[in-house]
Parts: sequence; C-alpha cells; structure tokens
Amino acid sequence: MILGAHVRRRQTGITGAIEEATARSADCLQIFISNPRSWAGPRYDEGEAASGLRPCVAHLSYVGNVASWDATTLRRTRELLVESVHACDALGVDLLVVHTGAGGAQDRDVALRIAAESYRLAVQETGKVHVVAELMAGTSGAVASLPQEAEELFTEVADDRLGLCLDTAHLFAAGVPLDDPVGVTMLSDELRARGLAPRLALVHANDSVFERGARRDRHADIGD
Repeated sequence: MILGAHVRRRQTGITGAIEEATARSADCLQIFISNPRSWAGPRYDEGEAASGLRPCVAHLSYVGNVASWDATTLRRTRELLVESVHACDALGVDLLVVHTGAGGAQDRDVALRIAAESYRLAVQETGKVHVVAELMAGTSGAVASLPQEAEELFTEVADDRLGLCLDTAHLFAAGVPLDDPVGVTMLSDELRARGLAPRLALVHANDSVFERGARRDRHADIGD
C-alpha cells in the first residue's frame, strides 16, 4: 500500500510540495493544480516538475462542475479542465482528480451525459496524466456517488483511460457502511462485480463529521 498526503503547493511550487510530503513520511502526494476556489488556470514555471514521490496526484479546482446545467459554468469548467490536463502533463503529474459533478434540478440522465462528455474532452487531451473521476457524497443532484452510478458514468464515457477515485467520507455519506467490516467487503465485491476495480487509481481516506447516509460532505481526520 502506498500512503500519501495532500499538501499545499506554495511559492516553492511542486518541489516544495514534495519536500513537505517527504517531511510527513508520505510515499506519494496530492496538490491542487490551481487555486481551489478560483476559475484562474494553473500557473507554473517551465522548469518545475514532479520528481521523487510517486504517484504525484493533482486535484481540479472545486469551482468546476462537469455536469453543470448552466452553459457558462459548463464552458468554463471544460476550459479549466483542459488547461489543467495540459499543466499536469507539463509538470509530470500522474493523476488528475475530477469530481463527478451535480446536475441540479435537471434529469439525472441528462446530467450524466453532460458529465460524460466533459470527461471525454479531458481524456482526449491527455498525454501521460490519467484523469480520474471522484465519486460524490450523495448530495442533491450528484451524478455519481455509488458504484452502480459510477458504472453508468464509465459506460457513458466509453473510454478505458478514465480512472476511478473513491473518498471514504463521500461513500459513507452516500450510505456505504464503511463502519462495518462486512460493509467494506461488500464494497470491494461490488467494485469487482461491476468491473470498477481495475479502474481504481486511488482512495482519499477520510473520516466523516456526520453519520452514515447523511448525504453531507464534511470530512474529518480519521479517529477524531
């Protein structure tokens, strides 16, 4: 098992992030490829590059929504997504994590198709970086929070290059009984049965502030 940490990419860039992860005894790391609360695209120096700890994972800004019902938001999301893919390739990042998005009040089938097209656009731009879809917490309008919904999304995308990211807090919020060893085994079995296990690229290991099935996305440190 390779264990890592999410660290900040400060003025020292990705080199400083790697140094911080190493100081935490991490085997790998995750960073935000751009400001997580802004539409501003990634900024980086030409000589900046990931090295040492692998995999190096980047996360798309939180402002994007690959399934948005709003034409402007969707356009900006896709532009930011493509910019981020190119930045990851330039920096030597291995994985780019992208939330599966939410469709608001629109029909889920419509939102699913919109999200799938966003992922296809991103995957078609990739060089070495692999785009991975992170399941949501079952919040209102979420395109994919559970394995069954993930299978539907991957079927719609129809591109084997798209990977899967699971977040334990999201799964728990969506009702998966990860507080029970039997529930963990059931999840593992379902991932295999749905053909998702080979796509699983990483797991965000988090505890949850709220009880199982609350459909509220609030992370906590494990054990708190």
